[in-house]
Amino acid sequence: MSDTIFPRSPRETMAGWVYLPRFVDKIRLHLAGKLHPDYQPNFTKGFDDVWLTHAKVDASEFIEVVKGTMTDGEVCDWVRAHANNTPEAREEVRRLIIDRGINDDYSEKLITRKKESGLEHRDDIVRFVDYIDADEKRI
Repeated sequence: MSDTIFPRSPRETMAGWVYLPRFVDKIRLHLAGKLHPDYQPNFTKGFDDVWLTHAKVDASEFIEVVKGTMTDGEVCDWVRAHANNTPEAREEVRRLIIDRGINDDYSEKLITRKKESGLEHRDDIVRFVDYIDADEKRI
């Protein structure tokens, strides 16, 4: 995946939401026809859907919002005005994304992904966000 344009880390935040910058990047890459094939099967699913569900935002509507904006600031303004911006929703997204893979139903899947990627020796990869950042060469 050397020619891949990676979206931002799932740890980054925007408008108080963890993961949102990554999802915005994935949408922009998708709209430009540059979203790598490895990312396409889970586009608007997985962590994307965690954000959409808790923000109470429809995927197609949000894609159109991102399509109609030039900057992250414009996306933030829309999210602040239209999403479910409760502290509880933002915290639940943070918990579900940042902690995924630690002693939960996804722990075995994380172990499998590490083996498939040749990262089983990396003891610092204990969460899916760690795996994503390692796989995308950030850590």
